[in-house]
Amino acid sequence: MADDTKNHPSTNVAFSAAAGLGAAGSTSAMELPVVETDIEITTPDGICDAVFIHPAAGSHAGVSIWADGMGLRPAMRDMGKRLAAEGYSVLIPNPFYRSAKAPVFDASFSFQNQADIAKFYQLLAPLNAPGAAEKDAVAFVAFLDAQKQVDKAKKIGVQGYCMGGPLAVKTAAALPDRVGAAASFHGGGLVTDKPDSPHLLAPKIKARLYIGIASNDDQRQPDAKDKLREAFAAANVSAEIEVYPALHGWCMPDMHPQNGAPVYSRPDAERAWSKLEALYKVALA
Repeated sequence: MADDTKNHPSTNVAFSAAAGLGAAGSTSAMELPVVETDIEITTPDGICDAVFIHPAAGSHAGVSIWADGMGLRPAMRDMGKRLAAEGYSVLIPNPFYRSAKAPVFDASFSFQNQADIAKFYQLLAPLNAPGAAEKDAVAFVAFLDAQKQVDKAKKIGVQGYCMGGPLAVKTAAALPDRVGAAASFHGGGLVTDKPDSPHLLAPKIKARLYIGIASNDDQRQPDAKDKLREAFAAANVSAEIEVYPALHGWCMPDMHPQNGAPVYSRPDAERAWSKLEALYKVALA
């Protein structure tokens, strides 16, 4: 478990959370001043570097964010600040901590570059080891629950992007009595033909779910949304599943264009954010 963040030297107070899920400002009527602190969390597999962002006063529902393939970086921090300004205490871990400290990739990283892809899969391998994500999830939620800025009477929220989507589902399944809401945006690998496919975890989940699927992901795997709906319905899990008219990665303002076309879509990113706000308002009350 990490030391109390109040003793950590890398702390600053931010009075604006403008970037968030996209480039636009928060849709909330009121933005709270927030504190951003770089911290470390001890997990069964090592020391995870992370950022903890919370309103400057009070205790609030905790949220853990699983980053996309580019990991913990300014775009993810901006997202955390936006969410914290809306009244949540937010943890964003470095998912690649077993191999390197964040930021793991710089702004030149592109999934269209074969060398970048090779490095990404090399870094991802330890997180994909059996049980690794679940161990991380338990450690991250335990960190949140140890902070005075987290209201433990409220459920925990978890959200994930790209590779973080299935990790959000795994977190909800690993901590069913603590996680009240889980969201996946352009998540990859939610439905596979393997026995450990995330959608098969539905019977273990008690949280409310929201899953936003990219249009090109839906084209590649058109039956995934139906299998997700069937699995969650059979397990009596409250889940909303939608396909967005946007490309994989649409929530990230720093995503490189693909084949000359922009990936980030501000209208769709803002719609996704509004869905997240609605989910947390109901499930983390």
